[in-house]
Amino acid sequence: MTTTSLSLTELLTALGSPERLTALKGIRRGIERECLRITPEGTLAQTDHPRSLGSALTHANITTDYSESLLEFITPATDSIDSLMEQLGDIHRHTIHHLGDERIWPLSMPCFVGDEENIRLAQYGSSNIGRMKTLYRQGLKNRYGSLMQVIAGVHFNFSMPDSFWCEWQELVCEGCCSQRFISDKYMGLIRNVYRFGWLVPYLFGASPAICDSFLKGRKSNLPFQKTGKGTLYLPYATALRLSDLGYTNSAQAGLKISHDSLPAYVSSLRRAINTHDPDFAKIGVKVNGEYRQLNDNVLQLENELYAPIRPKRTPRSGEKPSDALEQRGIEYIELRTVDVNPFTPYGIEVDQIRFFDLFLVWCLLRPSPVLGDEEIARNRRNQTKVVLEGRRPGLELEDEQGHAIGLKEYGLKLFDELAALLDRCCGRNRYRETLAMHREKLLNPELTYSARLLKQLLESGQDNGCFGDELANRYREEMLAGELQYWDDAYFAGEARDSLAKQRERERSDSLSFDDFLADYFGTSKTPA
Repeated sequence: MTTTSLSLTELLTALGSPERLTALKGIRRGIERECLRITPEGTLAQTDHPRSLGSALTHANITTDYSESLLEFITPATDSIDSLMEQLGDIHRHTIHHLGDERIWPLSMPCFVGDEENIRLAQYGSSNIGRMKTLYRQGLKNRYGSLMQVIAGVHFNFSMPDSFWCEWQELVCEGCCSQRFISDKYMGLIRNVYRFGWLVPYLFGASPAICDSFLKGRKSNLPFQKTGKGTLYLPYATALRLSDLGYTNSAQAGLKISHDSLPAYVSSLRRAINTHDPDFAKIGVKVNGEYRQLNDNVLQLENELYAPIRPKRTPRSGEKPSDALEQRGIEYIELRTVDVNPFTPYGIEVDQIRFFDLFLVWCLLRPSPVLGDEEIARNRRNQTKVVLEGRRPGLELEDEQGHAIGLKEYGLKLFDELAALLDRCCGRNRYRETLAMHREKLLNPELTYSARLLKQLLESGQDNGCFGDELANRYREEMLAGELQYWDDAYFAGEARDSLAKQRERERSDSLSFDDFLADYFGTSKTPA
């Protein structure tokens, strides 16, 4: 096997040649958007997931996450941004027609939560796999509490087309194993997102404020200020969702998940899944005949890892995610640091998607050495600074050499590299406009989502809850008045009917007791899907 080393400039030049330029087309994207169902009064809905939407266990596009009221909308992967947005819009429009007078909460941080016990665990029916999904959430509740589990985000799924990988391998790696090459390069992308991913909360963070009910009287070391009747905020924060208050829970800070290679990642993830945790053991697993969690290991399941980005491979029936990755390599990556965008009904807009295209392709092509402990700590410090005070004038981060550098200066330097990517291999006017638009946010932080949201709250003296309610009502009316664009009513009716039938079939076909099902699940590498 012969490997050729190319600099970023050389690689971009080669890929930008006329005969190879088409290889960069065909990027595939998918979106998973989370959102709470709320009452007309702006509180957490206590109703069941609407049966008319189908089964949350088996529906292809509409499910639930942690809470029964936390909807999750899933688009299939597509290489068309227009189709992607039409699909996402259709899922929203169809859902709102089946919510009665309920609304969709348009912010990442939750609405008013009067009592943590009001956060109902998601229910998936009586099948073993359905009961296991609910028990997993019971474990999360007992480990971390329920409040952090009703925070919503947008997950952006991204993959490059086969033609791209063929062209790149031909340039640099004659005779190398195709899937191994792809997985290695995707792991490099992930490492670079850890290095430079602070750009995402800076540009698109939209959670600088929270309802004080979220703290539930808990003390916080953060220097919150108050506006309205009960809204807490940090004046320069971008994404409190990504702070220790949110889904990057401090309980997992000690996990050492390796991103050196795919085998190292899978091995370290499995170690966490199979390592006993004395604190979680105090909760108990099955006490007086009732389960409290799936197990007392560091992670109950792979999904409990609250990572900002994950390597993914679609599992086959009866296959765990880590087994799928180990057996067939990385299929796509999932970027998880995107706040719900409150300035659009669907939580994300086209210019964000175009930026993610550019950013992730750049992270993929840029050299990406393995991350040492010192660099991992530095990346965490940068992320924390941006999340809590990213718009502070004169804020300094640490560059790749550990030197202090102004956030604006550092960001502009990275944007220059993104512009070079455009110029050399995938320049199109819309991408150029997107890059120019987001570059302005480095020059003027008041253009960021977090600044726009906070400005509206402070100038109006409005609470976060009132702001969210107004948007929820407006978006509900817009969606009720809109028409389906990609699918039709028959598609959703069929998916609802078929998903309910699939759930019933799973419930009928179970042959093991729940105890034996769990024992089999954790005793072997193969499990029911």
